[in-house]
Amino acid sequence: MEVVLNLIEWFINFVLHMDEQLPLIVNSIGVWSYLALFAVIFVETGLVVMPFLPGDSLLFAAGAVAAMPEANLSPVVLHVLLGIAAIAGDTANYWIGHYIGPKVFTTNSRWLKREHLERTQAFYEKHGGKTIFLARFVPIVRTFAPFVAGIGKMSYPYFISYNVIGGIVWTGLFIWTGYFFGSLPFIKENFEIVIIAIILISLLPAVFEYFKSKKTAPSAG
Repeated sequence: MEVVLNLIEWFINFVLHMDEQLPLIVNSIGVWSYLALFAVIFVETGLVVMPFLPGDSLLFAAGAVAAMPEANLSPVVLHVLLGIAAIAGDTANYWIGHYIGPKVFTTNSRWLKREHLERTQAFYEKHGGKTIFLARFVPIVRTFAPFVAGIGKMSYPYFISYNVIGGIVWTGLFIWTGYFFGSLPFIKENFEIVIIAIILISLLPAVFEYFKSKKTAPSAG
């Protein structure tokens, strides 16, 4: 139990202090940083049991670190590689949902919460194919949307078109925002607050949908 608590503490510390932690990692492993960031984005978008990994905030922090001359990271390379990671992650998630989703969708395991799936399914039913694009900007829903699309046997050509556009726009928006604004004194001095704000703002659509569904639930009965 103590090991788990230590891991959670380290994870929270890393997320809140990515402006300090990420440069240390980049300086330590050099060009392999690209692979490490690729892996995190791929897993966050590609494995339905990993919705808690940082997405928006990591992209922003990576862009901010790329603006540091000593980091030796290219924002263009980051955008290309992490865009590919996001597209590949959603694609993998789609096919996982396509083949095994119907079986696990009826369960409520420790790692795969049924309410997350149901929330994403409702979001998907409301917005249709646009969900694949819109979900890029909503934590948790981002991870479950392609999975549910696979369960629903959404046409793959239809899916991949939204997937590619969403992956490019999502990664580019946060990487380049971090690159151009992450080095501003105000941002650097309040990086923890900025990261928390990014997370909270990203969650607003899901919170809005949740309370909206709660408000309309009684009349449905």
